[in-house]
Amino acid sequence: MQEIRKIARDKMKGYCRVCPECNGKVCMGEVPGMGGLGTGASFRANMKSLASVRLNMRLMHNVKEPDTRTNIFGLTLTLPFLAAPIGGVSFNMGGALSEEEYITSKLQGCLERGIWGCTGDGVPDIIHEAGLAAIKDLKGRGIPFIKPWEDEELYAKLEKAAQSGATIAGMDIDAAGLVTLKKMGRPVSPKSPAKLREIIKRTPMKFILKGIMTPDEAQMAVDVGADGIVVSNHGGRVLDHAPGVAEVLPKVAAAVKGSIVVLADGGVRSGVDVLKLLALGADAVMIGRPFSVATMGGLKDGVVTFIDQIHDELLSAMVLTGCPSVGAVNPSLLYEQQL
Repeated sequence: MQEIRKIARDKMKGYCRVCPECNGKVCMGEVPGMGGLGTGASFRANMKSLASVRLNMRLMHNVKEPDTRTNIFGLTLTLPFLAAPIGGVSFNMGGALSEEEYITSKLQGCLERGIWGCTGDGVPDIIHEAGLAAIKDLKGRGIPFIKPWEDEELYAKLEKAAQSGATIAGMDIDAAGLVTLKKMGRPVSPKSPAKLREIIKRTPMKFILKGIMTPDEAQMAVDVGADGIVVSNHGGRVLDHAPGVAEVLPKVAAAVKGSIVVLADGGVRSGVDVLKLLALGADAVMIGRPFSVATMGGLKDGVVTFIDQIHDELLSAMVLTGCPSVGAVNPSLLYEQQL
């Protein structure tokens, strides 16, 4: 990974420094780019809140080979995480790779290790076009996320997503405040519960709402018929001074656990972080920026190497906390049980 990160640092120069600790401090306000919006407070809140969670170390047990498999949306994954939907190589990552190379490498690397990747959306159109083409080539094994466009564009893209063979799709409603898209003549907007119910009813795929940060909106997601939510502040890129995901996840998960699949993303940098979010209530986790760095630095091989690193770290953490399987993860793993 050190060599992969070094290559990525060269390729992403001017867009991401690939810092030894990816914490949002030196890249605050660098949007486009890989930083956080404004002061970078929301990006840093993700990191700080997750770092504050501590685990109970337990070694008097018989757990030697933990089971890292999990099942979500009818998929059996070898590991309890997905590659989050990040695109826009040209304006976020420096353009050293084409959008097609980037997303195809990411999805292929994920599948090689038994997990799935997600694809993004935005302007220019090549972002979603490359993502959907990659999913189609991989026989539908990827999850496209569509931004909350106005009706004509939204329904057209959801139809294209279904035509790609995807069986699961998502909407990153946390992108509703991206005023840059409106300036480009491609407005996005929040969606009322009634509108979301209509969208989900018209969509043949399982549907995920990304950008849920409060218990009441988690319950709304259940009520409108969503199959899953992602507890996310969009990587700190849309609302400055939002709380970190680890701060809000326990109450959000408690409100809807068992009624809907609960995913979480924000600040995940290690297998230990994955275990923390699972213990805080997530069914599975999304990892964003580190997957982009691994892809830029090593294409498919970089993705595979990164997944192997997270796998090893997660296994070690599960052994050291006496956790036999992903299904057995619970708040008792947390020191002073974060609430």
